[in-house]
This record gives sequence, structure tokens and C-alpha cells, in this order.
Amino acid sequence: MNKSEIIDVISSKTGLTKKDTDLVIQSFVEVVTNTLVKGEEVVLTGFGTFSITERQARTGVNPRTLEKIQIAATKTPKFKAGAKLKEAVK
Repeated sequence: MNKSEIIDVISSKTGLTKKDTDLVIQSFVEVVTNTLVKGEEVVLTGFGTFSITERQARTGVNPRTLEKIQIAATKTPKFKAGAKLKEAVK
């Protein structure tokens, strides 16, 4: 399911226009992104938790040259499914 399909389904369920539904989805993504940038997590009880994971710097290998390279530390977003979501997918 892509974004436009999600907009169609939510719009039909809520009675909101597709334009308003798109604005709600964009706002949700923006709020989650900004919250993660601040280093905080977003918890949607029963659905899941969005958080940031830090990967430490490490040594890797370039597969073409087999040369060892240094991979910098980085932060990456993470989603952990909640109990209700896990149960629904079973």
C-alpha cells in the first residue's frame, strides 16, 4: 500500500477530504521526524515505538578492493512493533 492508497482509505473512513487527509499524514510524518531529531521517541500504545539507534564507528571492508575502511558512527531511525500490532499480524 502506498501513500495515495492510504489517503483514499483514511479519507473514506473519516469523511475528510483527500487534501485534508494528506495534510494530516504529512503533519504526522513531520511531527515524528522532528521528535526523533530532538532525540526523543514517539510511542503509539498498541501500535509501536519510533526511536533512534546509534551505530558505533567500525572497520569495514571495501568488497571491490578488499581494502579496510573506517565506517563513521551514525544514528538511524528504528520502529518496534507494539503488542496489538504483533497480535494482529499473526
